[in-house]
Amino acid sequence: MRESGGGQRWVLPVVLVAVVLTAVAGLLAREFYLDPVTRTSPPASAVVPTESAVPAAAQPGPRDVRGTADAVGHPLYETTRQLLQTHFDAINGKNYDRWKTTVTDDRVKAMPEPDWQRNYATTTDGTIVVYRIETGPPNTARVLLTFVSKQDPADAPPELPVDCIRWSVVYPLILTGGQWRLDMTATGASPQHDSC
Repeated sequence: MRESGGGQRWVLPVVLVAVVLTAVAGLLAREFYLDPVTRTSPPASAVVPTESAVPAAAQPGPRDVRGTADAVGHPLYETTRQLLQTHFDAINGKNYDRWKTTVTDDRVKAMPEPDWQRNYATTTDGTIVVYRIETGPPNTARVLLTFVSKQDPADAPPELPVDCIRWSVVYPLILTGGQWRLDMTATGASPQHDSC
């Protein structure tokens, strides 16, 4: 009996070593077979934010919505990108009906068309970059982004009456009627903004 018990003692260490070696081999194989480009670069659709500003003559910059590697990797990225693209295209095109398709009913009620047209009459937005998407309680999320707006200084916020503003904002998203929409921001939440 003693002999057979001693013979079984070596089985556990051998099995453990085999499992560890298999796991290490799997990780090495994964690294070996990964495309070298994907090992060192963000996804092709991702942008790397830079501090270099768009020249004044080219402001507000490109009008397409882009995302950082962190944002692009989120499962809601493409849905969010399309929603934001429609939203900013509506503002740039002065199309209130299109804008309404991107926001909740509460936002539509808070911004009737005459007010909306007056607020965005001279606004053009660009250099739109999604930095992060965070999911929250069921059917909610938040998107952290920056963008640049050009406008008549008279149409700028009273505390920053300039023609070019860099915005850093957090937009709440809500799933309503099977569609994601931009919701009202929390009371007292003010976006960060400074002149270009």
